[in-house]
Amino acid sequence: MHRHRFTEHPFARGRGRGFGPGFGRGFGGRGRASDSPPVDRSEVAGWFAGRLPDGWFTGPVDLTIDRDEITVVGTLPEPAAGEGDAAAARAGRISRFREETREQRMAIADAAQERYGRSVAWGAACGDTREVFTNLSVPVMTRLRQPERLVLDTLVDAGVARSRSEALVWAVRLVGEHADDWLRDLREAMAAVEEVRARGPRGREDDQET
Repeated sequence: MHRHRFTEHPFARGRGRGFGPGFGRGFGGRGRASDSPPVDRSEVAGWFAGRLPDGWFTGPVDLTIDRDEITVVGTLPEPAAGEGDAAAARAGRISRFREETREQRMAIADAAQERYGRSVAWGAACGDTREVFTNLSVPVMTRLRQPERLVLDTLVDAGVARSRSEALVWAVRLVGEHADDWLRDLREAMAAVEEVRARGPRGREDDQET
């Protein structure tokens, strides 16, 4: 059974949803939660563009890709709320999309997991409302020295977090919120390095063959 099958289950979050390919590997020597190889973002985007039904979204989907998961968020057309509340209308449109497309989304996720070795999470946006239905919760093991542990303990003692694990999640989210530009530049630089690395050796091998 593919692990993304739990993405639409009401108790998915409680089950942890980490069971499946790569689960538990982060507890070994390399400390990674998954051994899935890197994927080319443009190839993934192209595959989803061809695989998704034409009438689902108003444009290309927003993809977030890591070693464990591909999150697909598409934009839905805004409903005509009339005299009704616009925010409620958008929430209703997203809810209807989630219910009506569930079986098709699960089939697409099966194919994507077979192709890319990652589970698929889904979401939708409508106007200024954005909802990701369910994401993986992946355990990440790390070792911290006393100065880092003191940071987490301070957050716990101050009541910001209930445990060191929760404090670490809080810290990661804070960095993500306040360092978006830096993280985006870093990811783009890493992608450029991977592209050059993949192209260089192959080019030399081709020259040797000729």
